[in-house]
Amino acid sequence: MADTEIRPEGFQRVSAALAALAHPHRPLWLDVAARTAQEAADALGVTLGQIAKSVVFRRKADDSAVLVITSGDRRVDEGKLKPHTGPLGRADADFVKARTGFSIGGVSPAGFAPVDGGPSPQLFIDRDLFRFDVIWAAAGHPNGVFKLTPAELERLTGAPVIDVVQG
Repeated sequence: MADTEIRPEGFQRVSAALAALAHPHRPLWLDVAARTAQEAADALGVTLGQIAKSVVFRRKADDSAVLVITSGDRRVDEGKLKPHTGPLGRADADFVKARTGFSIGGVSPAGFAPVDGGPSPQLFIDRDLFRFDVIWAAAGHPNGVFKLTPAELERLTGAPVIDVVQG
């Protein structure tokens, strides 16, 4: 697709956020939607673990969002996350959109736009992502992704790196 084509607002917001942070890689627009980590891996021709999957939870204490970025081939262990956040609940699609500004399948670790100017999600990066030299994260839309290293993800977000996957 041509660069002059108008992209959805979330994709544009992530593009602008990455540019402002001097990230060296512009987001890519995929020809197919990648709503799951497996779809993204297939579209990019990379391993499932190289997809930086965004998992959103609802913190029970204050109804705020908690976002964990982990490898696409791993599952978050809520018990390991709870000491950092307190009790958590499930986040439905409306909650995710309201607290991040993104729809499920396109939740990016950059460019948040919570409804009503509320706080951005509390972020955590799972240490398991550091198994890879290159990872891919969502860029604000199911068709959008961007390339980075785990160290760049840590720098871009300022999020702590913790162990929170099952196993």
